[in-house]
This record gives sequence, C-alpha cells and structure tokens, in this order.
Amino acid sequence: MAKVKSFVNNPYQENTYLLYDETGQCVIIDPGMYTATEQNVVVNFIKDNNLTPVLLLNTHCHIDHVLGNKFVFDKYGLKPKFHIGESDTLAAVVSYAPQMGIRYEVSPLPDEFLSETGSITFGDTILHLIFAPGHSPASLCFYDRETNILIGGDVLFRLSIGRSDLPGGNFTQLVDNIENKLFRLPDDCTVYPGHGPETTIGYEKQNNPFLN
Repeated sequence: MAKVKSFVNNPYQENTYLLYDETGQCVIIDPGMYTATEQNVVVNFIKDNNLTPVLLLNTHCHIDHVLGNKFVFDKYGLKPKFHIGESDTLAAVVSYAPQMGIRYEVSPLPDEFLSETGSITFGDTILHLIFAPGHSPASLCFYDRETNILIGGDVLFRLSIGRSDLPGGNFTQLVDNIENKLFRLPDDCTVYPGHGPETTIGYEKQNNPFLN
C-alpha cells in the first residue's frame, strides 16, 4: 500500500507529493521546492525514511509545479515525465518567471512522455493515468486503485476547481473531465490536489459549487 507525504512549497503554496511503499521506492510528484529550506525538508524526509526516488512526475507544467524539477534532477538524476501536450507550457515558464519575480532553474526535458491512458509503476504500486485537460492543455491525474488515492494536480480542489483562464485552459473541458472521469472513481477516494487540503470524490460530488 502506498503512503502519501505532502509538502507545501513556494510562494504559490503548491503541494509537492511524495508517494512511497514498503519496497522503499518513492515517486516525487510536482516538485515545487523553491528555497533551500524547502529542498532540505523533502531531502531529509527521503533520507530519514530510507527511500529511493525512482520517478519524477508532473501532473502539468505551470511554474509552481516545476520549480523543483532541476533540483530533483541534480540530486537524484531523475528527468520529469509528463504528457507531451504540456511541452509548450513548460517552455513558457522561462519567459514569464522573471515577470513574476520568480527565480527559475530550467527543468530538464523528459526522455519519454506519459500517455493519456495506461499506468506507470514503482515498487509494488501501480499509478493509473487519467487525462484531464482544462486547467492546462494536457493535465494528468495519477490514481492508485489499491490505496484509493488520486494525485489530482490543479484539476479538482476542495470545493473548487482549477482556473481555466490561463493559456491552454478550457472551462467546459475541465468540468467535463471532472464529471466524466474523476467522478467515476469511488466516492471514498481521497483526492490530493495541487493546492489546499485533501478532499474526497463523494464530498465534491455533493458540495462542489462548480459542478452539478
């Protein structure tokens, strides 16, 4: 069974996630580490729990989710994996980071991209890919069926949804993906979003004001 550890990072208060299981292998998802302090907290958790990072995943490539990509590559030799449809989104970070007063160390590019469907594995854990664009052009969510958890990026939040007014965003598409893909998951599935507290699929079905 996979365990989840979250870290709140950078000026955008982004959730960086570490998934790990009894094999000691772990996956770093959306590394937003920005300061040395933030970097050390993640590195120390990995060290203290004798974990071995084997994958670096990005749900999508907005600045707050990729700030730590270069650090993870330098530290653990891992290049990110994301959907090829996020390539332009990642490339754009270089030009807009300075305007936002953010120091951005350029992310390495993937050796291989993730597909819209299928799965990716580490240790004894299988993460199923759910393609859910709308907040960004090619967002992916990662679902662990055995543990019944979803690492959702900025698609669905507690009582909210991702903004759709950024380049490549589409409100109708976003809502459609949430209602037709995410809401097919079990009601008691825990959703770990890119910002804010976790929630469940059932809670959002009942209470999210953006969804029917």
